[in-house]
Amino acid sequence: MLLDETLAMLDPREGEVFADATAGLGGHASAVAQRLGAGGTVVLNDLDPENLTRAEARVRADCAEAGVPCPTILALRANFADLPRSLAARGLAADMLLADLGFASSQMDDPERGMSFRSGGPLDMRLDRSAQITAEEIVNSWPERELSDLIFRYGEERSARRIASAIVRARAEERISTTADLAAIVREALGGGRPERGRRGKPGKSIDPATKTFQAIRIAVNDELGSLESLLGAISRAPAAVGGAAGWLSPGARVAVISFHSLEDRPVKRAFAELVSRGLAEEIARGVVRPSAGEVERNPRSRSAKLRGIRLAAGMSGAAGGGSLL
Repeated sequence: MLLDETLAMLDPREGEVFADATAGLGGHASAVAQRLGAGGTVVLNDLDPENLTRAEARVRADCAEAGVPCPTILALRANFADLPRSLAARGLAADMLLADLGFASSQMDDPERGMSFRSGGPLDMRLDRSAQITAEEIVNSWPERELSDLIFRYGEERSARRIASAIVRARAEERISTTADLAAIVREALGGGRPERGRRGKPGKSIDPATKTFQAIRIAVNDELGSLESLLGAISRAPAAVGGAAGWLSPGARVAVISFHSLEDRPVKRAFAELVSRGLAEEIARGVVRPSAGEVERNPRSRSAKLRGIRLAAGMSGAAGGGSLL
C-alpha cells in the first residue's frame, strides 16, 4: 500500500538500517531490502509471529528473485511501541523507520481472528494471541456507560449510546460470542446502512453500520492508540538522544507513518508538525500523501490511507528540547 510513495519518502540507500515497525507480510520491507545490499540491515517488527515468519521469507525470496544480495535481517516479535528500546539495546540506529498502521490481509481475512464482520468468527480481535483481553470480554463484561464511551471515542460513532444499550440488552439474554452476533446487534440498533460523508460533505461510499463499533473495540483490545503515542513520543525524544547510548534513530533519519483513520492521523500530524516547528525535522512531502486513483481501484482498502513523513535534522546531538510531544 502506497509502496512507490513510501519508497520515494524513505529513499533507501546501500548499507543503511531500515526498521519496519509493523512488518505485516513484508511488502514494504522487501522493496526496501533490495536497495540496501549485503551491508544493509532490515529490522522486521511485528506482534504476529506467523506474519513475522512470512515477512522474513518474503524479503529473502524477493531479493533472490531480483538477483540482489540480501541484507542482514533481524526479526523481532514485539509491539511497535517497544521497537525504540529493542533497537537501542542492540546498538542499532535506524536510518529509515516505517510504521504502517493498517492490518495485513492475513489478519483481516481470517475469520478466526475476529477482526472483520464480513465473515463469521469468534469475537477475538487480538493481534497478539497471547494477550489476555479479547473483544468478547469487552462486549460481555464492560458496563454500558464504558461501552458507550469506548464506541464514541474510538469509533467516533454518534449513536454510541444506542449501540451500547442494545449490546447490554442482548447479552442479558445470551452471551455475545461471534462477530456475526455483534454485527447483527449493531445493525439492528442503527436500522441499516448509512452513507459515509465524503470530502467537503459530499455523499461517500455506503458503509456497514457495524464498522465504527468494530474499529472502536479493536483499538481497545490492542491498545493501538496507546502504542502509537508511545512510538511518537520516542520519535520526539530521538533528537536529544542522538550520539548517546539511547540513540535509536540516526541523524537525518527518514520517518514515515501510514494511518487509516483520523484517530491515528491526528497525533502523527501533530507530533511531526511540532518537530518541524522546533527545527528538529523537515517535512519530506508537503502535507499528506494519498494513494492514487489507480491504487484505490486495485485495492479498495487503500482508500483511507494517509502517508506522512519527516526527515530528522542531521547533526542533532545535543539539540535542545527532548520532551514528549504527546
